[in-house]
Amino acid sequence: MDGDVSGPRVVVGVDGSTSSYDALRWAVRYAGLIGGTVDAVTAWDLPGLYGWSAPAVDMDVDIDEARERMSRELAEVLGADVVVPVRARLAHGNPAEILLRAAEGADILVVGGRGRGGFVRALLGSVSHHVSLHASCPVVIVRSETG
Repeated sequence: MDGDVSGPRVVVGVDGSTSSYDALRWAVRYAGLIGGTVDAVTAWDLPGLYGWSAPAVDMDVDIDEARERMSRELAEVLGADVVVPVRARLAHGNPAEILLRAAEGADILVVGGRGRGGFVRALLGSVSHHVSLHASCPVVIVRSETG
């Protein structure tokens, strides 16, 4: 699915949720309309350890396997008829910060919205909420129709 990266760039966060798959499909349709490319970004991190110098658990992640799994997942979600270049990007770190860095210089950032209530968002934080406040480009939050 990788391809030419010239022209408008659309960055989309993909985390395996229904809303992120809806955001991915939206991003691909939009990129097709503007003649752009899509960077599908997946970030992984250990919850609750952001900012600590060392993880509290032994973490053995096979990056090549994770990239291959992500490529397969993108192909399953998008099907074989994708008409725009889609690049899979996998990064370790806080998802909101990874997406903000990936979106630097992009034309638009697309994320899924899980629809959590205000109290949970205030207590735990929300990637979509955070990037909507701090991104250097326009942000589209795609809410899943299935919840």
